[in-house]
Formats: sequence, C-alpha cells, structure tokens
Amino acid sequence: MINKAKRIMIIGQPGSGKSTLARLLGEKLGLPVVYIDQIHWCSGWVERSSHEKTSLVSEVHARDSWIFEGGHSATWPERLNRADVLIWLDFPLSVRAWRIFWRTLNYYGKSRPDLPAGCPERFNWEFSLWIWKTRRSNRQNALRLYESVPIGKSKLCLRSQSEVQALLKYSSRV
Repeated sequence: MINKAKRIMIIGQPGSGKSTLARLLGEKLGLPVVYIDQIHWCSGWVERSSHEKTSLVSEVHARDSWIFEGGHSATWPERLNRADVLIWLDFPLSVRAWRIFWRTLNYYGKSRPDLPAGCPERFNWEFSLWIWKTRRSNRQNALRLYESVPIGKSKLCLRSQSEVQALLKYSSRV
C-alpha cells in the first residue's frame, strides 16, 4: 500500500512527528516532501494570508507525487481526494509536549528543516497555549477526516513510535 503510493497525506497535532515521518518516508520512497509550515510562514515568522496558503496548497495537490504533512484543514478534502494514503499520527499530549520541548531546545535560535529560512526556533507561550486549548477539537477534526476516507483508499492511524518504526521498516520502493 505505502510502497506504491505516489501521494501521501500525513496529519497529526503539533509534536506528533509529521515532519520527521514525512522526511524519512520521502527518503525511503523517493517522493518529494512538502511541509505545511513552509507554506504557512514566510521569513521572520510572518504568516501568509489564508488565500495565499490555499493557493500554494492547491499547487502542491496538483502535482503528480508528494508527501504532504500538516494542516490548513480547509484544504484537507481536496488533499484527501488526491492522496493515495492518509496517515494520521495520533499521539497523546504528553508525548507531543515532550517532543516540542526537546525540539525547541535542540533547534533554539536556528531554523528547522521544515520551516522557511529566517524562522529560528523559539519558545512561544502563545503556541503552547494554542496546543492546550485545541488538543480535543483538533483531534476530533483529524478523527472526522480519518473516518471520512472512502472505501478503497488506504489509511493508517499510528499511535506509538513502535508503529511508526514498523511502517518505516517496511517502506521502500521495490
């Protein structure tokens, strides 16, 4: 299923490992990777307009192949329609919070590979509060999308690092 996919959609809440999984799958499967944060942000942590994000996302959807990780949920139906596989990383808040803390320490003052240049990692109370406030609603949105996947389209819900590792172990172009 995953080894023959040309378009893979990865969703999950912050800190679930979307960017890392996308990068590793891209390397194993030889597919181009698109990170939503590179569409969402411009240099200097300047947020693009919703219209501009939607336009850029639509350009990605139209491509022949991609691994596309992340949000902009207004475009999820279109992305799901084009995707061969949906992967939902459904990790608990405790795991995600630890990962975000570690990521912040590890990249502090530097731009992560999944962010545009000029967006150095920083601690952000507003982002932390948003993660807390949306922990249930964002999970429900992802669950609704996951449950809406049409019969015949592949979907995976991964809830642990061992499940992610198993997926990666058996992912390759043959």
